[in-house]
Amino acid sequence: MIIGIPKEVKIRENRVACTPAGAQYLSDAGHRVFVQSGAGEGSGFSDQAFTKAGAEVVPDPGAVWQADMIVKVKEPVKTEYEYLRRGQVLFTFLHLAADPTLAIHLVEKEVSAIAYETVSENGQLPLLAPMSEIAGRMSIVAGGFYLANHFGGKGTLLSGVPGVKPGKVTILGGGTAGMNAAVVAKGIGARVTILELDQQRMRYLSAVLGAQAQTLFSTRRHITEELENTDLLVGSVLVPGATAPKLLDRDMVRSMKKGTVFVDISIDQGGCSETSRPTSHEDPVYIEEGVLHYCVTNMPGAYARTSTEALTGNTLPYIRAIADMGVDKAMRLMPGLRAGLNTHEGVVTNKAVATSLSMEYAPPRSGKNM
Repeated sequence: MIIGIPKEVKIRENRVACTPAGAQYLSDAGHRVFVQSGAGEGSGFSDQAFTKAGAEVVPDPGAVWQADMIVKVKEPVKTEYEYLRRGQVLFTFLHLAADPTLAIHLVEKEVSAIAYETVSENGQLPLLAPMSEIAGRMSIVAGGFYLANHFGGKGTLLSGVPGVKPGKVTILGGGTAGMNAAVVAKGIGARVTILELDQQRMRYLSAVLGAQAQTLFSTRRHITEELENTDLLVGSVLVPGATAPKLLDRDMVRSMKKGTVFVDISIDQGGCSETSRPTSHEDPVYIEEGVLHYCVTNMPGAYARTSTEALTGNTLPYIRAIADMGVDKAMRLMPGLRAGLNTHEGVVTNKAVATSLSMEYAPPRSGKNM
């Protein structure tokens, strides 16, 4: 199979979908790997490194997109829609619940689109997990940075100092991103509260994080009470494939003290607040109701080397399976990969995506197709 690795074109997206080591792993198996020139520069991987690994470096995106399977980091943007074609396999983060235009194009072009964020194994999301870990840890770093007065923040140092209370971090959702946010917040000495619905998950978080991080059952009242004294709010709720639930309305945001920072990791799926809207690394924050909102849709792109290596280590077995067997057979033999299929042969094949977009849902057809 011919596998194409385009250069990412999303604003300040420095990641690349495959490392040179990954390219060699695929080429050693007999597959051709096309890498667009400059695709790895932002992550510290040169064209020469890819060539040495057995990949074919091509100068323009059109040549890469002729491949049988396109492996990306982020969803195609409008300038890439023209390259989509019938029967093509697209493997990347998609977040279609927040991008109906792309969903329509993938259906119309009959692309077999597999989303990293909905690939599931034993109830876990193995391809989303490494990026959630990075985004969760980043949320405390970025949030603490924007709490500085000269950015409009409250001027609270999350770690505190002797004689001064540390800052308060409130985290909505105790999944992978939320737990990693709590780990960093706890590590710098902040006071931490995690609001979560799953009692078993709360017991796990309490056991792992200890007494410095408190867990609280997530209700509107509990969230509202926590917001009154929060310095940094982290939104990390997730319903795989679906639009993120709106846990905050405008009145709740208004109740927070001026200069509070809100990092909405859930923004890829539409955000968990009525006041959330996508931002980029070029212009990451805006102020709404006196609260600084950090809603960057590709947070891990800021740490491209770490993110690329973490992502490639998890995606390669799936890429190899598709390349070796073809998409239909791989889906039949790997239920977890099948869960990642969002569109196929002109239909939306993920129920949560279809429901969120009010589009027709159909399971992947059986027989020769699945």
